[in-house]
Amino acid sequence: MASAAERVYDLIKDTVESQGVTLWDVRFVKEGASWYLRVFIDKEDGISIDDCTNVSHAIDPILDEHDPIDKSYYLEVCSCGFERELTRDTHYSAVIGQKIKVKLYKAIDGTKEFIGTLLSADDEIVMDVDGNEMKFELKQISKANVCYFD
Repeated sequence: MASAAERVYDLIKDTVESQGVTLWDVRFVKEGASWYLRVFIDKEDGISIDDCTNVSHAIDPILDEHDPIDKSYYLEVCSCGFERELTRDTHYSAVIGQKIKVKLYKAIDGTKEFIGTLLSADDEIVMDVDGNEMKFELKQISKANVCYFD
């Protein structure tokens, strides 16, 4: 069965994108005693408060009607950020040619973190790390982000 975040992602994707933005990710997380449904959006020229407000107003009735989550939660619509996290295959494809930081579950030659330019992303990702081509399977990666700062 799909997670709550995946159910919401599938439910709101078309509506979010009809607002002129891209649905980057959805997360359903508990912080303290409260649950948060976070909808991350992106747009080529950046996300404004109005974009977040418009998306929130557009998806609110869908979430109310379909009620995909059986808990009380706070809805937050926000930008995916400058150093956006890469969690889906489509995220890697969207940032080919950009610098990314990859953290691995298991070290390779004593190193678990690599920073380099993403060259390709298919069944595995290929990065140029200091002039060396490195390949990683997605299942090896514990966390990956676009990296503008070392």
